[in-house]
Amino acid sequence: MPPIPTATEPLLQVRDLRVSFRMDEGTVRAVDGLSFDVFPSQVVGIVGESGCGKSVTMRAILQLIDPPGRITGGEILYRQGATPIDLTRLPPRGRLMRELRGAEIALIPQEPMAAFSPVHTVGEQIIEAILLHERKDGRPIGRAQARAMTVELFRDVGISMPEQRIDAYSWQLSGGLRQRAMIAMALSCKPRLLIADEPTTAIDVTTQAQILALLRALQHKYQTAIIFITHDLGVIAQMAHYVVVMYLGRIMEQGPVDDIFHAPQHPYTRALLRSIPSLQSEMRTALPVIAGTLPHPFNRPSGCPFHPRCEDIMRDRCATAVPALHALGPRRAVSCFLHSDQAEPA
Repeated sequence: MPPIPTATEPLLQVRDLRVSFRMDEGTVRAVDGLSFDVFPSQVVGIVGESGCGKSVTMRAILQLIDPPGRITGGEILYRQGATPIDLTRLPPRGRLMRELRGAEIALIPQEPMAAFSPVHTVGEQIIEAILLHERKDGRPIGRAQARAMTVELFRDVGISMPEQRIDAYSWQLSGGLRQRAMIAMALSCKPRLLIADEPTTAIDVTTQAQILALLRALQHKYQTAIIFITHDLGVIAQMAHYVVVMYLGRIMEQGPVDDIFHAPQHPYTRALLRSIPSLQSEMRTALPVIAGTLPHPFNRPSGCPFHPRCEDIMRDRCATAVPALHALGPRRAVSCFLHSDQAEPA
């Protein structure tokens, strides 16, 4: 694990972010009051079960929320210069947002096969991004230089025979090579913030280890801040400095990775950690599971969203009020009545 960055000013500040999807059946609160900071060169892991709002958070930062979804509250402050820019106030298709997206804030999507165009070579798609954003001495660079930069990027991310692979289509590459090509595209303009949305989900374990090692090396080389979105706590233990644990669009717990793994304070975090397979487990023993299932988004429970599945439930309190996020120390907080009786306003 690289040393924890010591920058005093966050690169990105998410404050009370709320994203809703209004449909005929009702309104889904996909993200419900999310707040966290990302510092330069820091890796922030966002974890939780499928459907907890991780990917919607990523799309909100990039202003890629599709109708009927929309950002209904909060701020996303990105520090480009001395004065932070509130990304929620920028038009999604406006000039400034298009300049930031890809150049300053880049994305490694969950499924590269769906992200790449099947009718254009992977090289052409990366060259297009470089031509759009990169400048040399204030002037646009030429196609030949952009192609040379793409070959060098392919070499950096460990793609063999980059001079030939640059002219391949995505469907001609293996899953691991597609993921490496997508990482090359994300890093093509040397972004200050990289969002990796489940970048190891669709690949085998051996390739996953190679991709994680590659991301660590590239993050160290380019000093890029990373938001790493995953449901795999084992990956978070290897990659992250800071962890945000989400459930039904809300933060259950957040803090430095060592504190989260060695002294979890929320029952949900403890349940997630217990469900990780261990080499010390007895043979033929069933893995611990979290009781119950994730509630339907149109039928959210009252009170604490996790209380129907919680082993430490206080029914007279947890079922009727939503616990406020309570600070346990510097950059450490938990949303649970076990630690504070303070509730959010009704």
